[in-house]
Amino acid sequence: MQKQMTRRTLVKGAAVIGAASAVGSMVPGVASAVPRRKPGNVPPGELEKLPTSANGWTVEKETNHVSTVWTRPVAGTGLEVDVRIGDVEAILVHVIRRFHYEIEEIPRVDLTGWRALGTLREDGPESNLASGTAVRIRPGAGAKGGFFPLQEVVLRDILADCEGVVRWAGDDTEVDESLFYICAGPDDERVTEVADKLRGWDATPGEGAGVSVDVRSH
Repeated sequence: MQKQMTRRTLVKGAAVIGAASAVGSMVPGVASAVPRRKPGNVPPGELEKLPTSANGWTVEKETNHVSTVWTRPVAGTGLEVDVRIGDVEAILVHVIRRFHYEIEEIPRVDLTGWRALGTLREDGPESNLASGTAVRIRPGAGAKGGFFPLQEVVLRDILADCEGVVRWAGDDTEVDESLFYICAGPDDERVTEVADKLRGWDATPGEGAGVSVDVRSH
């Protein structure tokens, strides 16, 4: 129990609710990079580079076939999501599971992962869906104010689990409360470190997603 309380210091009742609200208002918007290069636009003498999403991860044209993006189960929920396998999968599945268990049960139709780049705004964070490094939860709930205060406290605790490698687009200048994305690049060691931590929690009884915190008890 002490471990849970230590790693979830964000959740401290009504005082934290005010702090969470203040943090949300102070978080600056993230400038989203345009996908770096499209196929065919290569200067003479240079090797063609694969297009990337806004966070620097390689875009995939399809899933489940010659791809780094596969349909993966979200354990214990009955849900599946198209997501980049490996470290990104471990992190985003953790976000989905905690959201499902502790904020609101997610119907299957309200969870989406990978989408083709051509269906997305390429100059915004939603382009990260095309690299399998983002998910949408409740896709129609993009506007600000979609969560009750206690729900947002738990949401920020989930983000704290991810130690800055996951961003909630509810904090972006152009608000989208349905979008959660990896905001660290593919060479950022923090991605592997956080993924390893979360995998360790999943293997330890009493840790990880599904261990609810009653924010009203602290």
